[in-house]
Amino acid sequence: MQTELFDSGSADAVPEGWVYQEEFLGRDEESSLIEFLQGLPLAPMQYKQFLARRRGISFGGHYDFDANRLRPSPSLPEELMPLRARAAAWLDVEAAAITHVLVAEYRPGTPLGWHRDVPEFEDIVGISLGEEGLLEFRRYPPRSLRSDPLGGRLRLRIAPRSIYRISGPARWNWQHAVLASPALRYSITMRTPRTPT
Repeated sequence: MQTELFDSGSADAVPEGWVYQEEFLGRDEESSLIEFLQGLPLAPMQYKQFLARRRGISFGGHYDFDANRLRPSPSLPEELMPLRARAAAWLDVEAAAITHVLVAEYRPGTPLGWHRDVPEFEDIVGISLGEEGLLEFRRYPPRSLRSDPLGGRLRLRIAPRSIYRISGPARWNWQHAVLASPALRYSITMRTPRTPT
């Protein structure tokens, strides 16, 4: 399967619905956030019988993969509310529209496999801290190379302090994965609820 590496901000090369901005945060803001995140009670994340290598904590609900439903989680800490408000403004929604926040820690060598975020959520916003990240996208459901005019998989660089949005076709018609990082990386993922149709 061919994999193409693209600049995350190149509109011609990325899935429709992908929006990306570098330097959303300053270096001092990043350092303060990482210091706060390191004090959170992060724990290995559970997916049915699988215990992931990445550690995390959810606010505003956590997904129970055995029951396939959201369960209650702690409310968002005051320390993260300004970041949520800033991300909401970037997304052009009210802060209250972001109902779920996931903090994830990727230690060196920690990947995240192919997935689409659970269907209870609509827009996905990610803020990357620490080491550069690599996101990989593939069509959903996966297609053969011969039937995919984009050549299979797309790999996007995610710079530290950047923000991205996955919505529309990028959200529903593609899967994404996070490749293992050589150094410590954190992500803060914010989600809006899906509107029932």
